[in-house]
Amino acid sequence: MSEMPATSHWTAEDVERIDCSTAPCAPVIPAQRRVIEALDLWDYWPVQNVDGHPADIAGGTLFIALSAPILPDPDARHAVARMRLLHRVDSEWRDLGPVLPDGFSPGSREWSGSAILSPEGGTITLYYTVAGVRGEVETSFAQRLFYSCAALAVQGDTITLSPWSEPVEFLTPDDVHYSRDMAGGGAVGTIKAFRDPAFFHDPADNQDYILFAGSIARSRSAWNGAVGIARRGVDQEWQILPPLVEADGLNNELERPHVIMRDGRYYLFWSTQTKVFAADGPAGPTGLYGMVAGRLFGPWRPLNGSGLVFGNPPSAPFQAYSWLVLPDLCVQSFADLVGLAEPPRDVVQARAHFGGTPAPELRLIIDGHKAWLA
Repeated sequence: MSEMPATSHWTAEDVERIDCSTAPCAPVIPAQRRVIEALDLWDYWPVQNVDGHPADIAGGTLFIALSAPILPDPDARHAVARMRLLHRVDSEWRDLGPVLPDGFSPGSREWSGSAILSPEGGTITLYYTVAGVRGEVETSFAQRLFYSCAALAVQGDTITLSPWSEPVEFLTPDDVHYSRDMAGGGAVGTIKAFRDPAFFHDPADNQDYILFAGSIARSRSAWNGAVGIARRGVDQEWQILPPLVEADGLNNELERPHVIMRDGRYYLFWSTQTKVFAADGPAGPTGLYGMVAGRLFGPWRPLNGSGLVFGNPPSAPFQAYSWLVLPDLCVQSFADLVGLAEPPRDVVQARAHFGGTPAPELRLIIDGHKAWLA
């Protein structure tokens, strides 16, 4: 009988331990030079080896980022998002164009995921979120998890991925652990989650897993975020499992969850925003949060006693988002509303401050049940 997670809980009592006057925060981000002048970029991730380390490809790292044309309202980018392929060598970025051909994806837009290079280095498997439905007239909140594979070819500094295999929907919400209703209130921060698939290979049992942002089924609370997990069976089919962590009654979105291993322990990280904490409870800063366990299925304990690893600084509480911690403890994110101390007055101010490009990388130090910025 395969093991099942014993769901751990991120609670109001944990978050109440955050003292906003002394909470750890990232350094202030200065205005950033765009990687691609004509596009907004956000939520980016490297092509990784099975062990989670970024793969060395053509002397650098392949990245996939969400992208959109520079629209008057930067929030409108979510409704037209497409994955973009980039190659970085040292600090130089090169745009390689859309990841998937036009009209290829089954949805109206593409959201976050992860990408894994095969051990022999010849194939990339892309796990990603299909948002909406192809050809829909009104933008819907439907979220589905798909994978597709492509052959990787490198000749000199020319990198090609082709042809992509037909996308396969490999996981669906069961309405037992994870809600099938994605609409929520329909406003930013209220929609529900079945997105952000992140691959993890557990050396303890030599099995492959997918973590994802989910919403608890049949919750009585509007704030019902969870870190979901699924396991690949011997038949290559994915089995949905109970959540690793749930934040029922506390928080609506535990976004882009992922696990790394360090010194024999498992570290689970996710991103969340102040505005998606329950209105009648404690709230932490927009930031990187995490838990630690001795095994993948827990029990999980909040890092630093509260779960908060670091937040955006009080003088720039919206400056970055969507943090990804790599096995070497490098932390990647994107520049969001840079240099803005209060929520934007209007879309003109939001556009003027939206970074839309990778943020400066940070680095963590981890010691047992504590983690902090180097």
